[in-house]
Amino acid sequence: MPLRFGVAVSGGPDSLALLLLTHALRPDHVEAATVDHGLRPESAGEAVEVARVCAELGVAHSTIPVRVEEGNMQEAARKARYAALGDWAAERGLVAVATAHHADDQAETVLMRLNRASGLRGLSAIRPVNVIPSTGTLIVRPLLAWTKAELQRIVTEAGIAAVVDPSNTDLRFDRARVRAGLASANWLDAEGIARSAGHLAQAEQALGWAVEREWCEQVTESGDGLVYRPIDAPEAIRLRIFERMIALSGGSQPRGGELAALSERLRGGGRATLGGAIVEVVRGTWTVRPEGPRR
Repeated sequence: MPLRFGVAVSGGPDSLALLLLTHALRPDHVEAATVDHGLRPESAGEAVEVARVCAELGVAHSTIPVRVEEGNMQEAARKARYAALGDWAAERGLVAVATAHHADDQAETVLMRLNRASGLRGLSAIRPVNVIPSTGTLIVRPLLAWTKAELQRIVTEAGIAAVVDPSNTDLRFDRARVRAGLASANWLDAEGIARSAGHLAQAEQALGWAVEREWCEQVTESGDGLVYRPIDAPEAIRLRIFERMIALSGGSQPRGGELAALSERLRGGGRATLGGAIVEVVRGTWTVRPEGPRR
């Protein structure tokens, strides 16, 4: 039986271009899904229109309604969307789900994270391949080297009317503000920024490789804790080791700034708690163990 994969199609020009490209490449191996968050009155009709386009192409289509939790609407919608796509892919036996993130999305993400003083991990931005934790479904993003304008031309030449992305007209959202700023700054090159994000992602992989070696060579178990004896590792590697030690000791995920501040404070020795773990430094040796229940 041939391997099949899914395509997430909202009805916007980017995802419709992805649908057309994947259908042209593997017409008998693709299925499509539209996630309806139910946040706009037009969304149900947009899903129907995507289903019509898929029917004309001979592509199986599913509309997946989801409920979005209150709070940060963008983040909640993203989590609900990926969880729904993961469940759909598992039910359909699909090996992966493709999304239509492109070079302009990548550039926007880099600029947003630069504005938040993100480190290397954050500036690596949108990854070409990721995994939905709930189902282990692969998420692939094959269009990160394509611009939005290129994708729009594909849809226009196919004679398909795409949905207008509502975030383009709602500047309350951070991404929409960055998108508007990027569009008005003609000296910024979205493709160039996207390529830089790719270089940073390679640097992130190299850092991960170095961290694995440092962990194997310098971290040991002792009683109920982990012991790290850094020798000459750069600070970036030390902080990643420190972060993993806290996670394995049952602590919560600390922020990068918290790790850096604590590392600086304990550089000469001392003891502190962070993320539910006890951190102790004696003569340059770091020990991390669970904090244990409070009395």
